[in-house]
This record gives sequence, C-alpha cells and structure tokens, in this order.
Amino acid sequence: MGFKLGGVNPALVTPFTKEGELDLKAMEKLLKFVISQGVNGVVPCGSTGEFTYLSVEERKKLLEFVIEETKKIDSKVKVIAGTGGSSTKEALEMTKFAEKRGADAVLVCSPYYFKVSNRNLYNHYYCIAQETSIPIIIYNIPQLTGNSIDWRIIEDLAQLDNIVGLKDSSGNMSYLMTCLEKAGDKINIVCGWDEIVFPALAAGASGMILASANILPDIWVEIYNKMKQSKLEEARKLQFKIQKILRLIVKSGAVGVKSALKMMGLNVGKSRNPLALGGELSYEDKEELRIELEKLGKIEKEKVEMEIKPGAPLEKRFGAIGITPKKIKDFSLKIGEALSGSEPEVAHIEVLIGEKNGPVGEAFAKAKAAPSPGHEPLIAILEPNLPVKPATLIIPTVKIKNLRSASLIYGAAQAAVAKAVADTVKEGYIPEEEADNLLILASVFIHPAAVNRQRIYINNYKAMRHALRRAIENRPNISEILNDKEKAKHPLKYEP
Repeated sequence: MGFKLGGVNPALVTPFTKEGELDLKAMEKLLKFVISQGVNGVVPCGSTGEFTYLSVEERKKLLEFVIEETKKIDSKVKVIAGTGGSSTKEALEMTKFAEKRGADAVLVCSPYYFKVSNRNLYNHYYCIAQETSIPIIIYNIPQLTGNSIDWRIIEDLAQLDNIVGLKDSSGNMSYLMTCLEKAGDKINIVCGWDEIVFPALAAGASGMILASANILPDIWVEIYNKMKQSKLEEARKLQFKIQKILRLIVKSGAVGVKSALKMMGLNVGKSRNPLALGGELSYEDKEELRIELEKLGKIEKEKVEMEIKPGAPLEKRFGAIGITPKKIKDFSLKIGEALSGSEPEVAHIEVLIGEKNGPVGEAFAKAKAAPSPGHEPLIAILEPNLPVKPATLIIPTVKIKNLRSASLIYGAAQAAVAKAVADTVKEGYIPEEEADNLLILASVFIHPAAVNRQRIYINNYKAMRHALRRAIENRPNISEILNDKEKAKHPLKYEP
C-alpha cells in the first residue's frame, strides 16, 4: 500500500475559538510547529483531539483542512485521520470520507459506550476493511472506550490486507508484548501511552502516536532516532527527563496539552465542556507542568530588573507566564497563595515576602514576640541549627491541640517549607545576593485528620514553592481559582 506506520506522530489537539468554534488558523500554526520539529505524521480527530465532542460535520471540516495544509507544509508528512465512531456506520462514513479526501491512513478506535463482544469487535473492523482500501490502524484505548480489543482479535485482523497497524494506548506492557509476539510480523504496532514509550520501542514497537508530541515533538524525535541507533542509555535518560510532564499529560489529556501549548505561545483555546482546567488538570498540576517546561527551555525566562532597595538594581532571570512586570520596584511586600493535594493531606499556604525593614519585618518580629496560643510560629530549618535563607517563619493556620498535630506541622510541613524556600533561591526566583535582607512568613494549613507524613511533605513542598513563585511574579492568587471552583459547583449561575 505504500504506507508504513512508525516514527513520531502527534495526536493533535483540536483548537477552538473563544466562542467554542473550530479555530483553523490556530490549527495551521500547530501543524507548522510540529512539522518543523521533524515528526513523521500527524493525527487529527483522535482522543486528544476531543473527537467525541465534535459533530460529524466539524470532524470532516477539520480532517479536510489538516490533510490539505499538511501537504502544503511538507508532503512527506503523513496524515493519519481519526475516524472512529460509536457505531460501525459512523466509523465507516468517516473512513470513506478520509479516504476520498486523501488521508494516508485512518485510525479507528473500538466502538464505545455499549459493551461489545469479541466477535462483534472483529466484525466492526472487518466491515470497514472490506468496504474501503485505505490503510487502517486499529486503536486500542479501553480506558476511554470501555472495550478492550483482545490480542486474538488483533492476530486475526492482521491477516486482512488493509489492516496495517495497531495503536495501543492501554499502558499495559504485557498486552503490548503479546500483540508484538502474535502480530508484529504482519502489522506495525505503535505506542499510544506516553509514559512507556521507551520500553515499547525497546520491545519492538515501530513508533508512537502521542498527546505529548504536541508540545515535545523535538524530544520524541530525538528519542526515536537514538533508539534506531541503538543508543538505549541516551534514549532512556531523555525519557526520564520528561517523565513528569508525560505523567501530567496522560493524566489530563487535551486539557493539559492545551495549557502547555498556551504557555509556549501557541494558543489553541480551551477544551469543550465538561473538560476544563481545575478538573482534568488541577491548578497545582498546571504549576508543576509550567515548572517542567521551564526546565526544558520550552518557556522563555524573561530578563527583569529588580530593585530590592533604592540604588541597588539587580538583574535576574524569571520564568513567567502571562503578564510579568519588567521592573519590580516596590519589594516591601509580596503576597502569594497556593493549594496542593486533596483532603485530608491537602496543603494550603499563604506567604508574605519582603524586606526586613518593611511591613514583613514588623509582622515577623510581632509573630515571634507575641505568638497566639495554639499558633506558635517556628523558624524553618534545613537541618539542625541551619535556618533556611531567607529566614522563614511558619505559622500554623489550624490551632494545634495535641502532640500529633504539632509533629505534623513542625515536622513534615516544616521540612517541606524549608526545602521549597531553598530550592526557590537555588533556581534564582529569589535573588541569593539578597537572601539576608528578606524575610518570609508562611501561614501553613494542616487538616486535623491528616495522617500521611510523606504526602503532607510533598503537598506542602509544592504549595510553598508555588506560593513563592506567585508572589515573586505578581500572578493571580488562589482566590481566582476558588472562584472558578465555585462556578463549577453552580454552573447555571454563570455564563458558559
């Protein structure tokens, strides 16, 4: 047939305008971006493309556009059209359309919503294969469709001439290995679960179709090429370098990908309801995603001039998203707030950061000199007799009533706060040269029912780190997040 499934293929998001309509201009920009990074193919109208939220007319319009634009940009890049449907009739209609419009291959997920027997799963693909001649890729993603395609069906379908591949997004290496064993000599099998691409390629998979390839196409191309060159250790290190991003993207899907692309300057709009930021991608995970993208250099760190005291300008590099002040002239008081985790180990931290000779210094001294009963403050230390710099005072939000509560706030939470401050200085978000001139007040919430010390440590570390960055960068505080959550509780009170 001339089509061979393999290489790096981004599972494209579907861009939407503010009004929720298809944004073809944004799709064109996305296509140019991923193709410029050396990908082998693009996959519109798949799971990451929210195809189940598109009408048939919208899917056809989008497929036609992607096919035409991709050929204009680079005719060597293949278009694998997502043509799955909940019924065989719908999937066949979409497959025939993609074939007529010039797609190189189609990606057909198993039927969804109704539970389908193995026999009828086979018949679904057999019918589509018999009535079309376009190369067909079977798509196994049981966590979304509710129908797992048994390896025996894969083995049988591999006998058909125009069944050329399998995309496995189950994340199950045992299943993938079985499919490679039973059908790998007849069809090409690619990995669709971002977190296990390295072992999948090592096992014999011919490539990948991934959501994260929207934002990391260059890294995936590098990993793929190193695997082809048998440079396994280098490829493994590269995958571990991006593993946290992959975990966040697998967890959040299109919402996470779209948030990351916006951070990188490619605004593809929001996902369609009910998918939304704050749900599929939590606000703390969004912060973590941003931090990881900064580490990779995907988000530019802007140079800003900071005047911590008159006559002492200090240039530092800050990672920033959205509106970032070019000069931070009044550093007497900065406020930040962040949430991390879920009950009962949820962490909620509010920070004040500022000069010793300002309002933060006064509050710092007052808190130490006249502590409220049950809310006694504690200096954060990295290790015995080594306070963190800037000096940080932890103030319990919830009144401490027993030794267990005291051990959690002054133990796990205190250690987490100290580590977060130290790391924030190390990363340059707090100028190391001015650490002795600054003070931090951290109001720390520990739920009375919290018991897991490790989770308390992790959540408070994240919350403190995020709160400091919000304060330094003058970004929206947590009240806006809470407002969004309130809207989510009462959607009829607010406009869509």
